[in-house]
Amino acid sequence: MKVLQEKHGIHIQEDKQQALLNMGYFHGFKGYRFIKESDNRIQYSNFDEVIAIYQFDKKVKTIFYPYIMQIETALKNITLDTIIGLASADFAYVFENLLNDYNKHTPGDKDFKKKMKNRLELRNIIYNTISYNYRMNQSIIQHFIHKNKPVPLWAIFEVISLGDFGFFIHCLNKEARVNIAKSLSIYSESHDQKVRVLEDMIFLIKDFRNAVAHDGVVFDCRFQLTPPPNRCIQFLQSETAIDNITFEVIIDYVILHIYLMNKIDSPQKDIQRLIRTFTVASERLRKKLPASIYSSIMGKDVSNKMMSLKRLVT
Repeated sequence: MKVLQEKHGIHIQEDKQQALLNMGYFHGFKGYRFIKESDNRIQYSNFDEVIAIYQFDKKVKTIFYPYIMQIETALKNITLDTIIGLASADFAYVFENLLNDYNKHTPGDKDFKKKMKNRLELRNIIYNTISYNYRMNQSIIQHFIHKNKPVPLWAIFEVISLGDFGFFIHCLNKEARVNIAKSLSIYSESHDQKVRVLEDMIFLIKDFRNAVAHDGVVFDCRFQLTPPPNRCIQFLQSETAIDNITFEVIIDYVILHIYLMNKIDSPQKDIQRLIRTFTVASERLRKKLPASIYSSIMGKDVSNKMMSLKRLVT
């Protein structure tokens, strides 16, 4: 408390001191004193503003977690169903017949080597994941190992991470990617000629999911490891008719989640609840912060985006 007052010039009323203790200084306040970069400091005038951002950050994670899991499960199941329809649930068969995007390139050239390297890396990741889950007594994996049977793709999807699932999609040949995109009604020849938007979206959600699951800071999207490709942004803007999607602000992740929830046929009540609870949380934040700080966090067009989202689902 003394550090905040002397070093940061933030006065803490006596009745708010417990809030700082609950938040913590090194693992709490320090994470909320800047936007994205440590040199982009938030000019707080009082500790209530710190609490407001901290509480908003916590609320966002609480709101999103169940919907992230819902999307992850649905995307894996839809992908699995499509792949079984094209080939088999046998991973070895899928590896030979669908995870072969390198085939369209000349053996030995740069693209061939890159895609072959990815393919072999994916196989190693999957085998290592099976091995790890066997050691951890994961019953789904042990069942097949103990019966001396290959672990089927559906069981593999149960244990691989969201990021590894995205990498799996990345390694599929174009025909398989097209069929999965069509199953989700997100196939677009004009905006996604290489059929890569689905994996782009999965990697965006993966970064967000990991931050939420590990209680990282999310209010300013600092969790984003790599900027999304323009094709993903242009696709989403075309599909939603919402402009200026950048994924630099958290509202853009709301847009992505709502879009995917529509595609996986989530109940409309869930979609409306997500919009409603996020709106309440962001409005509470707006009332407790100066307009300049609020717009730096949420973006200057957050209200327009929220209105567009509501029209999208009504």
